[in-house]
Amino acid sequence: MPGLKHPATPDGRYFVVRGKLWRMSNPDLAPDDKSRLLKQLMDARRAVKAAKATNEPEAEAAAHRLVDQAKHGLSERGPVWWKDGAPDYNRHAVKNTPYADWYAGLRR
Repeated sequence: MPGLKHPATPDGRYFVVRGKLWRMSNPDLAPDDKSRLLKQLMDARRAVKAAKATNEPEAEAAAHRLVDQAKHGLSERGPVWWKDGAPDYNRHAVKNTPYADWYAGLRR
């Protein structure tokens, strides 16, 4: 996947950071929808940072909810976006998943 700093699995479902799988956004999202959701995600993440800096737990919790909503909209959380019935390995250690051999090959 062009532009990624982290390796993406061959099926494009996950990228790997520090040995952990993270679900990719739904590639079938319309470009305008994806752009809008990414803007919402970045705004929400900035709100989390600001709330932490000012020690406002309620504002931080609200901002985390906005992050979660955006991630659900992108299909990075919630029901999987693929339709072949494959299980979700989001947030799993790659070494404990069917992607283990692929990842080990990258590290050689």
